[in-house]
Amino acid sequence: MNTPLPCKIRLAKRHFAAAFGAMLVTTMSGFALAAAPDGPLVTTDWLEKNLSDPKVKVIEVSVNPGVYERGHIPGSVNFSWHTDLNDTVRRDIVGKEQFQALLSKAGVEKDSTVVLYGDTNNWFAAWGAWVFDIYGVDNVKLLDGGRKKWEAENRTLSSKPAEVKPSNYTVSKVNAGLRARLTDVVAVADGKSDAKLVDIRSPDEYQGKVFAPQGIQELSIRAGHVPGAVNVPWGKAVNEADGTFKPVAELKALYASVGIDGSKPVITYCRIGERSSHTWFALSKLLGYEVKNYDGSWTEYGNAVGVPVNNPAGTVWAAK
Repeated sequence: MNTPLPCKIRLAKRHFAAAFGAMLVTTMSGFALAAAPDGPLVTTDWLEKNLSDPKVKVIEVSVNPGVYERGHIPGSVNFSWHTDLNDTVRRDIVGKEQFQALLSKAGVEKDSTVVLYGDTNNWFAAWGAWVFDIYGVDNVKLLDGGRKKWEAENRTLSSKPAEVKPSNYTVSKVNAGLRARLTDVVAVADGKSDAKLVDIRSPDEYQGKVFAPQGIQELSIRAGHVPGAVNVPWGKAVNEADGTFKPVAELKALYASVGIDGSKPVITYCRIGERSSHTWFALSKLLGYEVKNYDGSWTEYGNAVGVPVNNPAGTVWAAK
């Protein structure tokens, strides 16, 4: 029996509606997945496509003055490494109450996807990620390659301050176990801890040939490194061309070559804790190892009285 033409039209419309609905659901599901990417990194392409998503909060953490003001990723807010993420009275990370106020002012909610980026290959953005992790902020990502890659690809920059609707963010947990103290590092040097130390400074800093990178004012009295520490300069973890992290397999091989394979807890350090937070991010977030960042680093250790120092270059008190 032949189906009348009007019935055929109605059936066709139903099939089209069902197909369109399925396609719409698939599209929306795909967008939802894109708005909350798995893993600790996001690409410049993904971020540019998701800047209009109200659940995505972009925060710049740079160290060079005026960088954000001259041009930033549209919609991003600016956190000062010196005054927002550090205590302004004592040498310490920002306090809990101040951190809550900072995130509330930036409009961060519990279900936000926070994307951090910055200059100098994300050193200070990685510091930010470490502080965010200490205060239990979920779903925090680094923009792989940071400002360097965004600018190299000629992506849009804005000089307009971000328009933000404030939130009421509260810290529900604090993970102090992500932070190493001087006593933790001395315990390793004295053989009383089985943790592994990773000095991520330049070979000349590690060997004690120089006290700090050229032009740096914050110095230590002694040069060299913590006894037992291995030297893996932070830059070996990234691709030189664009500052993006190397593949996980390459990172595992890099650190395994000096005995860092995740079987023991790890402590990273540098001069003031910012470069070491970059390696902390690579080891903990990309490789899944148990890692603490020692933010006191060499400006604390190299100035401490009574701690052992290994100095292959033989430099003592700025004289051989």
